[in-house]
Amino acid sequence: MSQLETAMGMIIVVFDKYAKADGNSQTLSKAELKTLLENELPNFLSSGKDKRAIDNVFKNLDENSDSEVDFKEFVVFVAALTCCCHNYFERKVAK
Repeated sequence: MSQLETAMGMIIVVFDKYAKADGNSQTLSKAELKTLLENELPNFLSSGKDKRAIDNVFKNLDENSDSEVDFKEFVVFVAALTCCCHNYFERKVAK
């Protein structure tokens, strides 16, 4: 498998791991998203335990306002975060 195929597979595995915690493996609840962020992106939020920060991330991800984050909404988040990281590291290398 190529590196990109492996990365795509890992995104699916990570989503599924956390989404199934409450019995609905198709979406992430706010609690599941909080656990995912704390475990998989511990450096993403300045304080992973900050309830307002988690609430803001969840609200922004829940595009259709159904109080759940589905896989499409999660992938858009991962892509946007990846773009931000790419831009950050490009600027860092250019200095």
